[in-house]
Amino acid sequence: MHLRSSRRLRAAVVGAVALALALTGCTGSSQPELTYTPPKQAAGSLPDDMTAQLQTAVQQAMTATGSSGAIVGVWVPWSGQWVTGLGTQAAGDKTKVTKDMSFRIAAVTRMMTCDVLYGMADAGDIKLDAKVPKYVSGVADLGDITLLDLCNGTSGVGSSAETAKPYWLNTPDRQWAPLQLASFGLGQQRGPAHTAYRDSDANYLLLGLALERESGLSASQLIKKYVTTPLGLESTSLPSPASAEPEPAPALKGAYLPPAEGGGYNCAAPVDITKSSSSIGFTDSGAVSTIEDLGRYAQAEARQALRDKDAKPGRFEKPLPAAADAPAWYQATGGAYLVGSMVGQHGWVPGYATAAYSDPATGFTVAVTLNDSSAGGAFAAYLAWELAAIASKAPAAKGETAPDFGLPFTAEQYAKAITDGAICKAG
Repeated sequence: MHLRSSRRLRAAVVGAVALALALTGCTGSSQPELTYTPPKQAAGSLPDDMTAQLQTAVQQAMTATGSSGAIVGVWVPWSGQWVTGLGTQAAGDKTKVTKDMSFRIAAVTRMMTCDVLYGMADAGDIKLDAKVPKYVSGVADLGDITLLDLCNGTSGVGSSAETAKPYWLNTPDRQWAPLQLASFGLGQQRGPAHTAYRDSDANYLLLGLALERESGLSASQLIKKYVTTPLGLESTSLPSPASAEPEPAPALKGAYLPPAEGGGYNCAAPVDITKSSSSIGFTDSGAVSTIEDLGRYAQAEARQALRDKDAKPGRFEKPLPAAADAPAWYQATGGAYLVGSMVGQHGWVPGYATAAYSDPATGFTVAVTLNDSSAGGAFAAYLAWELAAIASKAPAAKGETAPDFGLPFTAEQYAKAITDGAICKAG
């Protein structure tokens, strides 16, 4: 799939014409050479009427979430693509959002952290079933929990986000120690281990610490080594904890809405929080990217391009329900959600709500970020799924053939979910 710019093409590891990436072993251990060739992407844009539908959906989500801007990428290999920025940097700011702006990718970082785990395990440098206390001090009560449990979200540990959120918003420059942040989740009542999925940032904070200790490298270095370098993601990184705007410049400005008198949010007074410390998310949600990189990563991740095709165990082979009341097509494992046939992630970090999903068989990919985090990550997921449902019906371009591809939900279903859950109203 040609998620490309001239800069990225120059940086491709191998095969600029075919967009093939030669993925070599990421450690000193001996590994077979792997090759990832993205599927062919039809040239040109999606049909005008479909683009209009997609744009309307994004604009409605922007209104519902109080976002002044959004960046979106929709890649339909058999039909075309739509990659754009919509809106402005902030309310009252006439600076238009452009598709080259960088932003925080929130829980998509989880998939990268699990990439590192599997990369090290495939090289024989760490064991998936190693117990957490072997690598992380102060968590002796996790003696039955493995590194794979952390990646799969099956440790039973609670999430730190709701407790930490006020601190993040009020002191975004603060640099957090990962274990200190994870302690908010560790202090909650535990759920069942090994057998049930629980959405918890603490899992990935602890996993990042374990990987750092075993490798002797920082989490930033690990993600560069195992993810961004082999996939040629020039504009993706886990930044240092020093407070800063997303890079590379220009950055999409991020905001949150303060509470309103009588409840709800003051949608007329967004607070800029573009500059913050990546330690707020660390290996759970600290990474930054651009829409082209994010789409490229989502597609490669769905296809498990960073692993040999015969590598065992299969990362997405045994998913669990994403929630007790989740529909059968919504499952979780391996640091990702499985939504019908698509694989991806969604979430929020102060200032941004981001989602990215891709179908491994066809390369069909959707990625989106909204520049206000107040409504939470679910709205980014709803928008991504709505866009996917619209674009899945794209006709084949001249000379192309549309595959047998469909989704277990409709665009109308998630348009309604966004409207019904809106925290801000039009006008």
